[in-house]
Amino acid sequence: MDDDHLEDPEFLEIINIDTQPYQDQKPGTSGLRKPTRFFVEKVNYSYNFIHSIVSCIEGRDLIIVGGDGRCHTPYCALAIARICAGHGFKKIIAGQNAILSTPAVSNLIRKYKANGGFILTASHNPGGIDADFGIKYNVSNGGPAPEAFTDKVFSLTKTIDKFRICPALSPEWEQIGTTEFKTEAGLVTVEVIDSVNDYLELMKSIFDFPKIKTLLDKPNFKIRIDSLNGVMGPYSRRIFVDELGCSSDSVVNDIPLIDFGGKHPDPNLTYASELVDAMKTGDYSFGAAFDGDGDRNMILGAKGFFVCPSDSLAVIGANLNSIPYFVKSGVKGFARSMPTAGAIDIVASKAGLPCYETPTGWKFFGNLMDAGLCSLCGEESFGTGSDHIREKDGCWAVLAWLSILAEKNQSVEEVVTEHWKTYGRNFFTRYDYENCDAKKCNEMMSRLEELIADKSLIGQSYGTYKIKLADNFEYKDPVDGSITSNQGIRIIFDDGSRIIVRLSGTGVQGATVRVYVDCYIDDATKLTENAAVVLQPLISIALELFDIEKYTGRTAPTVIT
Repeated sequence: MDDDHLEDPEFLEIINIDTQPYQDQKPGTSGLRKPTRFFVEKVNYSYNFIHSIVSCIEGRDLIIVGGDGRCHTPYCALAIARICAGHGFKKIIAGQNAILSTPAVSNLIRKYKANGGFILTASHNPGGIDADFGIKYNVSNGGPAPEAFTDKVFSLTKTIDKFRICPALSPEWEQIGTTEFKTEAGLVTVEVIDSVNDYLELMKSIFDFPKIKTLLDKPNFKIRIDSLNGVMGPYSRRIFVDELGCSSDSVVNDIPLIDFGGKHPDPNLTYASELVDAMKTGDYSFGAAFDGDGDRNMILGAKGFFVCPSDSLAVIGANLNSIPYFVKSGVKGFARSMPTAGAIDIVASKAGLPCYETPTGWKFFGNLMDAGLCSLCGEESFGTGSDHIREKDGCWAVLAWLSILAEKNQSVEEVVTEHWKTYGRNFFTRYDYENCDAKKCNEMMSRLEELIADKSLIGQSYGTYKIKLADNFEYKDPVDGSITSNQGIRIIFDDGSRIIVRLSGTGVQGATVRVYVDCYIDDATKLTENAAVVLQPLISIALELFDIEKYTGRTAPTVIT
């Protein structure tokens, strides 16, 4: 951090402002996500929600504040600082320009033992005044707030009649340094830090940077890192160009923009098509894309070879000995979200380690990690991470892949195909139907619930596939015993193949329906077949059984991954 610049403390007033509650501020999978105009134009919309969160925080020592740079970020960061000061917080640490990636916030919370942290992001949703904004709160372990916390927050948002604020508090997010403000509640210190330094220090403690640099220095090895004009731009440039010596043009779309430059900051084959096209030319050996807030990643090999996120998790799990952090700390176990294909399960079984199947949402992984049960985890939605923090971490995943390539001296495609030969292949795809009619989609889920309840699906055959199990996934946390229900309709066939449907918790408008299809094959002659072809019979069953066209009104998905 730069040298502090301290000003003479100025006495600032704290006041209560009358407000009216809103009934729509229930946090979803990762915080409150709404159209940006809700936060900008609805009277006290942000203040109500922030005050409700702050009222639920235990302790008043330190809070972390940062975001992905999308529209409304600095203004909302200011609101957080003023409300935290009004509630007597002693210190606020914020990223320069209110910029911090989600993994960076998790790291700062843990490193400086903060009470928690605010992350201003709608993650992989589009940004801009006519797009989406979000406020997420992470608790003292660095992970997303658990449901007991968010339920309490939601309850407060429905009854709030005033919020407490220090309106004259005005930190300068552009200037690195420390400023002290004297308020009626006491002295509050606002420290604006370099957004990258602490995170870079963490990555250098986990990975062998000189070994990775040896790989990147090879004349025939060229990488392309696409930040999609999200928060990862500054991190990518510092890590891959300044630290690892890649050419300046290896990092693209690296300026965080309030609307992501019109890009959709979701690192998949559809929205990161610019990277896909560049990789298909054969000019690059390795490619990666990040989402808006830096917790998701997509990995590509030469000529556009796509690494399915389920495979990415399994490949990393099978090669943790390439990463110094795990060589030193050991591997306790693995975990994956329920919709994620079971490739990591096979790795775990062969290694004699436990593998946990959880609902979608990183907070479930956090419980396992805090209890020392899990070292590596991931979701099919392009999220991978380890117990170094309590969030998924896109840059960490990229460095993990580069470590594996450096260790094995193979291409991305060679590493993946070798993995399939050893463990078999879990063919997987996901169909997303975005912004559908919520009422109709809820009707679809209710209909499926009825079919499950009367057990009429069990034993039914669709071609060569016979249904063995049909349920709505329920999870009992092995750490605290809590039960999480209604996490997705699962249809499991007698050969282990699965079709799954669930409503996403990350959408803003309408409903997003996700359909997942996967099967396992260990026939060496079929391992490199086209996934879409292999899965087509199961896809057809899913579309028919779930009656997707009727309830979504769509003849084709918005995105296929």
